[in-house]
Amino acid sequence: MREMFEGMEVIRDAEMRRYTTLRLGGPADWLAFPGSGQEIAALFREAGKAGMPVTVIGHGSNLLVLDGGIRGLVIRVEKNMREIRRSGNRLTVQAGAMLGSAAAAAAEAGLSGLEFAAGIPGTVGGSVFMNAGAYGGEMADVTVQVRGVLPGGEEICLGREEMDFGYRTSAVRRLGFTVTEVTMELAEGDPAGIRARMEELNARRAEKQPLDVPSAGSTFKRPEGYFAAALIDQCGLKGYSVGKAQVSLKHAGFLVNTGDSSRDYLELVQAVQRIVKERAGVELEMEIRILGEETRG
Repeated sequence: MREMFEGMEVIRDAEMRRYTTLRLGGPADWLAFPGSGQEIAALFREAGKAGMPVTVIGHGSNLLVLDGGIRGLVIRVEKNMREIRRSGNRLTVQAGAMLGSAAAAAAEAGLSGLEFAAGIPGTVGGSVFMNAGAYGGEMADVTVQVRGVLPGGEEICLGREEMDFGYRTSAVRRLGFTVTEVTMELAEGDPAGIRARMEELNARRAEKQPLDVPSAGSTFKRPEGYFAAALIDQCGLKGYSVGKAQVSLKHAGFLVNTGDSSRDYLELVQAVQRIVKERAGVELEMEIRILGEETRG
């Protein structure tokens, strides 16, 4: 273990509730904070030799970690991988940079196309993984190249067409590789106008979304022909709760947490899915990822 983590920031028995926006989750056996794609590749190779399972996360804004925590190694691609470089109308961004930081850098450079991302609380790597989007924009619109590391430690580089973006999915999710760097192609624009658009979208988020309560963002994917929040609201579920997990009174698409039980949150998700299916005939699919074990053996 000492050789695997030499020169790297590592926490043993890390409480994952500290590393997710839901503020839920039991301990990870090991939590590492690499500073480069090379370090990520080395972690995969060494973990493979040791027979240790590996889980990769970003900022933790789209995750539910269960109460039993995560066995093996968790790699957090975030605070030590935040470099942003500009070349003409392109930004090349390390995967751990927050998407809002990339949007701010684009605005500062007078580059338009990332305004939609200003308030999305995730990393650039995570946003490409799930093709994050809002207000008519998504990562597929701007991404031209993605570099990453395969589970065996081999490096990979995909162009726009190879990324095979879809609604809340991409080749990253299907191939199971870890994003290390993303290049985005943007358009020249007026910095003041870009900032004004970002401020407008952030104000709309603050007005409509429960940003002051722990959540994982939008809990469910948009069903074809419907909006998840509208369905949940129409089924009378605003304020519905299980323990201290609750359907937000402000926005029914957000299931929020004020307690410390992943079990309560998961039961709330399942209850909402069941009731919407019974009353509206629509199946809601979770947008957030579930990681870990319900109990620690």
